[in-house]
Amino acid sequence: MSDGSANPDAAAERYVDLHMHSTASDGAVPPADVVAAAQRAGLSAIALTDHDTVDGVAAAQAAGAALGVRVIAGVELSSVDEGVEIHVLGLHLAQPEHLASALDELKESRRNRAKLIVERLNSLGVPVTLDAVYAAAGEGAVGRPHIAKALVAGGWARDFRDAFDRWLGNGKPACVEKRTVTFAEAARLIHDAGGLVVYAHPGADASRTELEELASLGLDAVEVRHPSHTVDEIARLERLANDLGLLPSGGSDWHGSPDSYRALGSMKVSAEWLARQDERVRQRAEQPA
Repeated sequence: MSDGSANPDAAAERYVDLHMHSTASDGAVPPADVVAAAQRAGLSAIALTDHDTVDGVAAAQAAGAALGVRVIAGVELSSVDEGVEIHVLGLHLAQPEHLASALDELKESRRNRAKLIVERLNSLGVPVTLDAVYAAAGEGAVGRPHIAKALVAGGWARDFRDAFDRWLGNGKPACVEKRTVTFAEAARLIHDAGGLVVYAHPGADASRTELEELASLGLDAVEVRHPSHTVDEIARLERLANDLGLLPSGGSDWHGSPDSYRALGSMKVSAEWLARQDERVRQRAEQPA
């Protein structure tokens, strides 16, 4: 599949975005429209990395083929390592369908979690319904943003921030912990599907010792460029990745919102980083089983 973009601006073709979401999970834009937005932004390639699902990948790749934007099959999983939650991106999934069955259990756990949150909200005097939450999620994997959307629509919160600050955020009255897998389990699932394992938005928490430990469990790359990272953190993470033989990655974590914090393509991720990932995937595929 070509890396070329339909955008004639050669400078823009240097950039890719390897972390974004669609309505297949908690994004606001359908998969095909995510690709169209990427083309308008001048991106040559993107990775669709919805939470706990690859359901949007096929539609996104079909749109990418028509628009001249390469679409990499991806996913974002929540894992736990020694009690600490670590978000993991799976990129370059050669066989996303192999991952789909394993993700069905996580998708069902999201629905059960939503049910528990709604029950907790009801007990707190907020009469939001599970049907309203499912309607907000549509066909996507249900998550807290969909519950927040239902709260706003029902008049029980002013906006998303208010919904999380009052009810849904970590430690708030209606928060329910989500089902997670261990980092090693997440890495195995991604590798079994032919993908690369990326530590998503590690920020200031990622030490050399932690990255070495995760590398021993299957870590392939570090998300160096992310909107939550400071300039100093980006530089530190890139140095650590290079020192440890880990690949760099990056993306906007775009959810379809027009806000500037997660603007599409804002991280200016070089296509050279993607080429290095492609080479790692190629080398691994050529290794004897």
